[in-house]
Amino acid sequence: SFNNKFSGSAGTVLESEFSTQTVGLQTKEEFRRKREELERKEALLAELKEKEERDGQAQKRLEAKKRRAEKVKKNVLSFGDDDEEEEEESFVPKKAKTTNGDSVLKKMKNPNVDTSFLPDEGRKDEELKQREQLMKEWHNEQEQKKKQSLEVTYSFWDGSGHRRMIHVSRGMSIGQFLQKARDQLAPDFREIRNVGPENLMYIKEDLILPHEYTFHWFIEHKARGKSGPLFKFDVSDDIRMNFDATKETTDSHPGKIVERHWYERNKHIFPASRWEVYDPEKKWDKYTIKG
Repeated sequence: SFNNKFSGSAGTVLESEFSTQTVGLQTKEEFRRKREELERKEALLAELKEKEERDGQAQKRLEAKKRRAEKVKKNVLSFGDDDEEEEEESFVPKKAKTTNGDSVLKKMKNPNVDTSFLPDEGRKDEELKQREQLMKEWHNEQEQKKKQSLEVTYSFWDGSGHRRMIHVSRGMSIGQFLQKARDQLAPDFREIRNVGPENLMYIKEDLILPHEYTFHWFIEHKARGKSGPLFKFDVSDDIRMNFDATKETTDSHPGKIVERHWYERNKHIFPASRWEVYDPEKKWDKYTIKG
């Protein structure tokens, strides 16, 4: 499913968060501080996971030992008489107490011995609370980012470009964006007034973006297209439509909105011949504007 395919580990999410926070100019001190904060969070999450696994294994060993002891006891009692059974059951050692109320066993513990590997419900509960707090803070931060306004420049493409600008929220999906853009374009382009967003396509940097993705997802993951970044929505001149096709560029180009049937008729002709469906597993290490 989409969620299984694209949800990352906590470490990957924290790394994406760090990348987002360090975009643009940073002083050396700010970069170092943010990196240390990331490493602290990653170390805490790793330690919590390790201790949780260790506690689970210790608990399993304890339960197995208890089952073996009960089985042995049952076998022994089945061969004894009632008096022996009563005598054995009556011998239940009680914890001796010291004058201040602590058990003798507790008093005899060596404080210098490392007992961190032993099950400790209090420590486990505290670690879970810390982990939940970290994830809650991260989730709240993401929700706030999704509410931020984003200015998107796009071009309605029917063989020539008709540029427009629209404001959306970062959390808006591509499908929702196409609906809003269609409403904006309808007064000027009669042919799309009765076209639903499911029959419109949004092409950014020569990649067809699936409707279920959000702008927030592309921004957080610093996604890259064939001819430019997918996380920038300000634009520069699209040199691909000129004749200098030997230049490489890292600028962002206006995404194109096209009708699906137009694409089917013209997908063998440039620029549609360059377009392909976005695949998050495919990496574009170098931007190209040809081929």
